[in-house]
Amino acid sequence: MLRRDFLEKSIKEALSESPVTVLLGARQVGKTTLARQIAEKWPGGAHFFDLETEAGRAALSTPELVLSGLHGLVVVDEVQRMPHLFTLLRPLADRTPNPARFLLLGSASLTLIKGVSESLAGRVRFVPVPGLGLGETGADTQTNLWIRGGFPRSFLAASEAASVRWRRDFITTQVEQDIPQLGIQVPSETIRRFWTMMAHYHGQMWNSEELARSMGASGKTARHYLDILAGTYLVRVLPPWFENLGKRQMKAPKVYFRDSGLLHTFLNIGSMAALHGHPRYGASWEGFALEQLLARADSFQSYYWATRQGAELDLFLERDGRRIGVEFKCADAPVMTKSMHIAMTDLKLDRLLVVYPGNASYPMHPKASAMPLSAALKELEK
Repeated sequence: MLRRDFLEKSIKEALSESPVTVLLGARQVGKTTLARQIAEKWPGGAHFFDLETEAGRAALSTPELVLSGLHGLVVVDEVQRMPHLFTLLRPLADRTPNPARFLLLGSASLTLIKGVSESLAGRVRFVPVPGLGLGETGADTQTNLWIRGGFPRSFLAASEAASVRWRRDFITTQVEQDIPQLGIQVPSETIRRFWTMMAHYHGQMWNSEELARSMGASGKTARHYLDILAGTYLVRVLPPWFENLGKRQMKAPKVYFRDSGLLHTFLNIGSMAALHGHPRYGASWEGFALEQLLARADSFQSYYWATRQGAELDLFLERDGRRIGVEFKCADAPVMTKSMHIAMTDLKLDRLLVVYPGNASYPMHPKASAMPLSAALKELEK
């Protein structure tokens, strides 16, 4: 079992500060394991309800009566199956003193769960749960983590073939069971087809009309499908950064698969040798490294930046007035480019990290360095 200490720390901190904490992340990403690890050590005991099971739903057939009598830690898994719980928890969260803390686990964003948005305003903390990170698995596992992705069962599978089979089964379950259970009325084959097409747009600017034409649908429909995949934490929509620079800047978001293993499954890539020879090699590295960094830099506001003149920055991070740029390169020894110089000047970057799959760090400019992903993670954690 892999320990996810930084996530446990974040969850415990949230539970100490708020009566309700919600863990949000894709299915099978490890939320339940984390919750059980915390529940085992919780002073005063813990109660666990799994709403994916018939027994769990039956145990909460009268939720207000059941939950109001509990003390200690109350864990409700797959909470999106009973969205009315959010409203019922409001008075329970306001009790003084409060005999219980509530830990809710969900695999769909609250925008996909009807009637939730305002139910617990001011009473809830959200903790995102990403896939496994390089800081947890070790720098020497980078190749496996990149190829297989961060779902624990995929990463820890006994063989490459077993990992691929798990990911294929995950995709089938997602489109045939999990998404329909959210009340989304879209045929499973339509979602699968759209998801497959998204693999070829990974790392590119979103163009709903272009994708819609490929599917014979409207731009509005394509945007709806994108919202479904983003709302179930399968796709990331990275917004653009734009300010008054006297230049025409791109204002469409970029889209990425959150998990590199799922991307490789859709692209039929089963090994590093196959990835090296694939036209999406660079885009795969960009998405993988970007997700690793954003998982550890959630206190930053994150964007990408591009101008119509061709200057671009893969990732722009800002916090407390400090500006950090990140470029992802698959070169053996990256060098400063004209685009990097423009980004540093126009965006007034305090630091530029050029992240590549190699092992050595070296300076490229007084404010810019090339470095491996593990070094970039450590720098951001500072």
